[in-house]
Amino acid sequence: MPQARFIDGRLLASLKGQVLKEKISQFAAESGVIPTLHVILIGQHAASKVYVENKQIACHAVGIRSYVHPFPAHSSEEEVLAKIHQLNQDRTAHGILLQLPLPSALNRQRLLCAVDPLKDVDGLHPYNLGRLMMGDPVLVPCTPKGCLELIRSVKPVIEGLYAVIVGRSLLVGKPMAGLLVNANVTVTVAHSYTQNLDTLCRQADILITATGTPLFFKDHFIKQGAVVIDVGINRLLSQQGVSSIVGDVDIHSAQRVAGFITPVPGGVGPMTISCLLENTLQAAQQQLLSSASSK
Repeated sequence: MPQARFIDGRLLASLKGQVLKEKISQFAAESGVIPTLHVILIGQHAASKVYVENKQIACHAVGIRSYVHPFPAHSSEEEVLAKIHQLNQDRTAHGILLQLPLPSALNRQRLLCAVDPLKDVDGLHPYNLGRLMMGDPVLVPCTPKGCLELIRSVKPVIEGLYAVIVGRSLLVGKPMAGLLVNANVTVTVAHSYTQNLDTLCRQADILITATGTPLFFKDHFIKQGAVVIDVGINRLLSQQGVSSIVGDVDIHSAQRVAGFITPVPGGVGPMTISCLLENTLQAAQQQLLSSASSK
C-alpha cells in the first residue's frame, strides 16, 4: 500500500525566504526603509522563548531587523500597553507581535486590540480578522496563511473541495475557515462538542487539526488520499524519560491512508514564521504608502 507524501514545510519556507529576501532588498533600496519586527515577550515560557529566537534568526536571514522587548511574568497590563502604544507611534517599527500565550492575569484581547492594525503582523486585531471574513484581507494570521500555502503546494486547485478543521481557536480554526471559504472551499469547523468526529473527518478532502491532543487522529479519521495539515505541537515524555515533539496526528497510522501529510516538526511551523516575515514586509510597504498619501 502506498504511503502518504510528506509536505516539507522547511523546504517551502526556505524557497519562500529566498524570494522574500530579494523583495526586501529591493524595497529597502527603493525606499530607504528596512522592515522591522518588534516582539513583546512576557514571562519565561520556555517554548515561547524558542519560538522568538527562531523568529529572530529567520528575520536576520531575509534582511528584517528584529527586536525583542522582554517583560517579567508579573508585569501589569498597563506596562505592556505602554510599550504597545510607544511602538504604535514609532514610525521605524513596522510590525508588532505579542508573543502568545500570555500569563493568565493579562487580558489577551485587550492587548491584541491595542496594536495598530497596520502593524498587526499576527493578523489578530479585530480589524484584520474582520477584513478576512469580508473576503478582503489585509494582514492574514500567519499559521492559517501558512497552512493554505502548504495545501496549495500539493493541491493547486482546491475550489469545490470539502475541508474539516478540528479546533475553533482565534489563532487557527476561525481564520483558517475564513481563508478556505474565500478560496471557495466548503468548510466544517469541528470542536469538543462535535458528535461522530471520526465519521465527519473521514469525509474531508482536506483535514486540518489544531487541538493540542497528541497522536489523537489515526487512519480511521482520514479519507483515502486526503491532504492532512497537522497544526498541533505537543511534547511527549517516553517511559525512558526521553522528550519528543509530536503532532495531533498519529503520523505512522495516518500515512497509510492520507495522500499528503505535514510532519511535526518541520511542517506548519516553518511556514508560520515565513508568513510572519512576509506580513512584516507587507506592513512596512502599507505604512510607507499611508504616510505618503497623508502628506
